[in-house]
Amino acid sequence: MAVDHLLLQTAPGLSPKSITPIPQHGLLPFLQSIALSSDNPNEPFYIFDLATITALMNLWTQSLPTVRPFYAVKCNPNPALLAVMAALGSNFDCASTSEIQAVLALGVSPDRIVFANPCKPESHIKFAADVGVNLTTFDSVYEIEKIRSCHPKSALLLRIKPPEDGGARCQLGQKYGALPEEIIPLLEAAKAADLAVVGVSFHIGSGDAETGAYSSAIAAARGVFDTAVRLALPPMNVLNIGGGFTAGPQFEKAALTINSALQEYFPAELNITVMAEPGRYFAESAFTLAVNVIGKRVRGDHREYWINDGIYGSMNCILYDHATVTCTPLALKSNRKNPTCGGMKMYGTTVFGPTCDGLDTVLTGYPLPDLEVGDWLVWPKMGAYTAAAGSNFNGFNTAAIETYIVYSEQGNGAVLG
Repeated sequence: MAVDHLLLQTAPGLSPKSITPIPQHGLLPFLQSIALSSDNPNEPFYIFDLATITALMNLWTQSLPTVRPFYAVKCNPNPALLAVMAALGSNFDCASTSEIQAVLALGVSPDRIVFANPCKPESHIKFAADVGVNLTTFDSVYEIEKIRSCHPKSALLLRIKPPEDGGARCQLGQKYGALPEEIIPLLEAAKAADLAVVGVSFHIGSGDAETGAYSSAIAAARGVFDTAVRLALPPMNVLNIGGGFTAGPQFEKAALTINSALQEYFPAELNITVMAEPGRYFAESAFTLAVNVIGKRVRGDHREYWINDGIYGSMNCILYDHATVTCTPLALKSNRKNPTCGGMKMYGTTVFGPTCDGLDTVLTGYPLPDLEVGDWLVWPKMGAYTAAAGSNFNGFNTAAIETYIVYSEQGNGAVLG
């Protein structure tokens, strides 16, 4: 179902005055207008395109019609993004009191939240009980005891370790997920604690995972459903297939694999609620980052630039998310007539972040033209695990980076041109 941007303008948490409609191919002029504004003293900024989110939600609904998305707040908790996801009917995967509070503040019902953290502080479990978030995950007997003590009315999802990690660049199996030999003891422990295990959860890992891993994990989950029946537990009715989705051809391939596996192991007549926890699928391509060149050094044919965001800020994704980042020049100071530097000579370039740590190196040997201090670099696909994990190291505050909200006709804010 297509979504009109006028609907989003009236959504809780969004103001019509904060949304700028831009025409097709209008991102570049908008970037220039912000960069040249007297209100922006060459500080980094994000562009968030609502149209990208709406297009991705429509694609999700078409491709995975039986799978309810629970947006993973940890990926990017930007308030405007959360507001858009809520307005589009998304549910939410929260891992802490703070994340739950951010979602509830938008008027989202607590039954649209899964507390998808298998190991939670007791105070956070008590908070979930107080506000009515009544679905959570577990993978140890110690978590069962905490939940029994702090939130005995909560329904549980047993998180299992998938048989395959799919080669995901951010693997989770070493930290979370019950092993096959642990499943029966955990189900029996939950039964003894008089807690309701209503389903199974898994996560194959985040980023560029092989889609076949979903099939084997769904098959393993069905095995747990059958085991619960043999143990005389009440029939389970929820399957959480986790996250790891990336927008693009890989998502389309994953959707085909998931739909086929669901049809085989959880046919419609079982009446199972299927949920997922997409994060980067929605957030990544919706955000574009612009940073200013604050320093320069020339050594022969090599160029070195310092920028006012880096590894300890938005580009922490290079370390923690194993991301590959790219950028394009926006030479608004040195080459206003040809700001994208088309046809200009390229040099091998090192790009440093602003902190006084040698680790703060963003790019090495990257082709860029000869730029000047005051020019800009523009980074697409910077919405997933970027600002969310940034720090204030050396006094550079990632949280202070401003976000400008647009609604583009082409629905892809990451495209310059």
